[in-house]
Amino acid sequence: MVASLFSGGVTTGIMQQAITLSNGVSMPLVGLGTYKTRGREIIFSAVKAALQAGYRLFDTAAVYRNETELGEALRILLPKFGLKREDVFITSKLSPGGQGQEGCQRALSLSLSNLKLDYLDLFLIHWPGVQNLQPKDLRNRELRNQSWAALEEIYKSGKVRAIGVSNYTVTHLEDLLKHATVVPHVNQVEYHPHYLQKELKCFCDNQGIFFQAYSSLGTTVKDSPLLKDERVISVAEKLSRTPAQVLLRWATQQGVGVLPKSTNEDHIKEDIQLSFDLSTEDVDSLSNLNICQKYAWNPCDVI
Repeated sequence: MVASLFSGGVTTGIMQQAITLSNGVSMPLVGLGTYKTRGREIIFSAVKAALQAGYRLFDTAAVYRNETELGEALRILLPKFGLKREDVFITSKLSPGGQGQEGCQRALSLSLSNLKLDYLDLFLIHWPGVQNLQPKDLRNRELRNQSWAALEEIYKSGKVRAIGVSNYTVTHLEDLLKHATVVPHVNQVEYHPHYLQKELKCFCDNQGIFFQAYSSLGTTVKDSPLLKDERVISVAEKLSRTPAQVLLRWATQQGVGVLPKSTNEDHIKEDIQLSFDLSTEDVDSLSNLNICQKYAWNPCDVI
């Protein structure tokens, strides 16, 4: 549920909303995504701008190849903002090449080593499939279930505060829940007005699995069709907000977490300034565009 504010450190003027996961762990509703953000200078600049703007959640993954730089940036910059490790929430993810019992254990150790951390706040299985296996190969299911069993052990050891999955469909979740002793705390998936996963969101809500969105602004190309959508622009103009802010608030107003990604200091600052409300009519309008367009990879073919 959406709960108190996530603070810590210097005052930024932005009071960050937080949600409480099913295990009682508090997680910021808005975080900085780091997909395709590489290079020490670029990462340091983005992290500095994010901390200044009030971000307290940073989302990375093994396949992003930026864990080392992100960890270094946080170690150096957190003290400059009067912050400690426990004031931020750090997520990383198991790559498709790390699936399986032993692979998952090794991957978590490597992520911790890269980030120079004693623990992660959240660790996710990034993809339901396995690297070098065809989508219909039954070993996908076997290995990801092994990964989940390993994650449960890791979680119980205290090396991660919460565990979850990413890009899991209802079918994948139903299969996982047949064997799980810990229900995933999070499912991170593509979700925006052009790609409403109503059945999946309803399933996660009913199971107590927090629904976190990526690609909230559409594609990473220069002219995202979602940011150029006439109805999004119309709502933004009416509220004197940016289309990005409208799309992000559309999600957070539903209690859905978001991970806007940017290396532009102005955009980073704007994307967390979501202390406004859309009217019921505007939410309904954006939720009924009758467009079904996926902008990221599709897990539906993975058995």
